[in-house]
Amino acid sequence: MSAPAPATTRVLAQARFETVGLLRHGEQLIVSIVLPLMALVGLALVPYPELAVGPWAGADRIDVLSPGVVALAVMSTAFTGQAILLGFERRWGVLRLLGTTPLGRGGLLAAKSLSVLAVLVVQLVVIGAVAAVLGWRPDPVGLLPALLAVVLGVGAFASLAACLGGSLRAEAVLALANLVWVLLAAGGGVLLPAQAMPEPLSTVVQLLPSAALGDALRTALVHGTADWGPLLVLAVWAVAAALLARRLLRWSD
Repeated sequence: MSAPAPATTRVLAQARFETVGLLRHGEQLIVSIVLPLMALVGLALVPYPELAVGPWAGADRIDVLSPGVVALAVMSTAFTGQAILLGFERRWGVLRLLGTTPLGRGGLLAAKSLSVLAVLVVQLVVIGAVAAVLGWRPDPVGLLPALLAVVLGVGAFASLAACLGGSLRAEAVLALANLVWVLLAAGGGVLLPAQAMPEPLSTVVQLLPSAALGDALRTALVHGTADWGPLLVLAVWAVAAALLARRLLRWSD
């Protein structure tokens, strides 16, 4: 019997398989690319609601809107898509099967994380190109803090996806993941900054991972600086959700 391939090779092979599966899934592409693009174009052409508020007052509308759409894309892939996928893979026995292979549970989770990042690269290229056509000109100095925000956002939302998709029935995960996506997109500080909402709602919304990711990206790509408050909020969500996922994630129904 031949020895299993090295761990890195196994993880990369599974990540490639997961990435191709995500990109071929029509429903997932609608949530991860089509809907964010519709939000980008629609809100860019309609002057209501006001987006250039708070720290971004005076900035061009497209410059404030585009980072929010990037945050929406991160949330779509890292949370909604992964939660639904985990829920059904548990029901079909895929997680239990892969967890017993040389890939192992840790390798499977690493592969899933890499696949999310790979899909995000495709999303960001497409969204960035459309936003550029609409006039978006991000501050290049802010690309590094924006990358940090995206990584923390992926960690937070992927861990939340593991909590949801790893503990509930697949049908419940499907309904709740889409409901949470709609609620956060509409009032979670992603597209419409929390600063545009009345108090005390604004203060509460700023503590959500969706608003923290949106604010961190807006500050980075509009002003070219790191906003450490939202980044800290994202880090706390990522750590807390990861610890909770370790307790809630079940590998089979």
